[in-house]
Amino acid sequence: MVIKQRLMAFWFFLMCGIPLADAQTAQQIAKSAFDSTVLLIMEDANGQPVGLGSGFFVKPQQIATNLHVVEGSASGYAKLVGQKTKYEIVGVSAIDQKRDLAILNVAALGAQVLPLGDSDTVLVGETVYAVGNPHGLEGTFSQGIVSGVRTVGTDKLIQLTAPISPGSSGGPVLNDSGNVIGVSVATFRKGQNLNFAIPSNYLTELISKISTASPLSQTQQGKSRRSILSNYGGRSVEGVTAGKFKYPAYIDSKNTVRFSLQNHLRKDVTKVEYLIIFYDEIGDPIDTLSGTYGYYGLSTILAGLAKRDRFDVSSDVWSMCCYGIDDPITAGRIEFRILGFEIVEEGSK
Repeated sequence: MVIKQRLMAFWFFLMCGIPLADAQTAQQIAKSAFDSTVLLIMEDANGQPVGLGSGFFVKPQQIATNLHVVEGSASGYAKLVGQKTKYEIVGVSAIDQKRDLAILNVAALGAQVLPLGDSDTVLVGETVYAVGNPHGLEGTFSQGIVSGVRTVGTDKLIQLTAPISPGSSGGPVLNDSGNVIGVSVATFRKGQNLNFAIPSNYLTELISKISTASPLSQTQQGKSRRSILSNYGGRSVEGVTAGKFKYPAYIDSKNTVRFSLQNHLRKDVTKVEYLIIFYDEIGDPIDTLSGTYGYYGLSTILAGLAKRDRFDVSSDVWSMCCYGIDDPITAGRIEFRILGFEIVEEGSK
């Protein structure tokens, strides 16, 4: 009789949509994830931003992310989703070059830690949530399902339908219990809903190897090596610097940055990723925005030609940086960096 009553109660919970004890609502998972997920801004030896990505706290003062997010940087900082405080990255506590994972030591106190789940128990079809900062859009929360568990060499990757875009790399992928089952890593840009995460069990293994933090600059040593993940979502061209582009810019009265992207190559390019940094009048960075020209559809910049793009800026950033932009004494400055692009091969247009 007792067993029958328990079974009836179980089916009642399912029919009424009441979550079981270990399951959480999407809103609960999002809140917990935002308390732990960070935007990472990486800088070169001159203190200039060179890239951005995502990460999340796995221990107090320890942030997990992808190695390619921090690789080759000299310094950087982390900022919790929706907060202004910036936490300096002290160094790298552990690296897994093969699986594109890194753990960063940061000067942060009181941050929430996300629990890690067992990625070996992940099943195709289960609901997952990806959290990150795609194109600098902080705290983006996306729902999807596990669409496959793929074997790459001797390792595994979790395939998802939850979207992953530039800037999401290193962010957590959670199950419906709010446990991390993967780390966002890449997407097939020519596919649809072909997104991948590194299983959390590899991260659990790496956490056990945390040691005294080493300088970020030491990550440059492995930059020429090709990860097992290099076939997933990597740029189609390497070794092209921002010097291939010109980007004069100004801000109009509607708080919009307008600038041009010039292609000096002999082939058409698309998906030009750029970073915009705003400084106040004393030279301190105020905000960082990112975007991609040609991300939605195959908008190209023809060989030898330029295209204009625009980016809306919040009134707070505009007033702190660019009010009186024509007066160098009272105004700050805006800087642009090109993070990458894709060459349009013949027959792909």
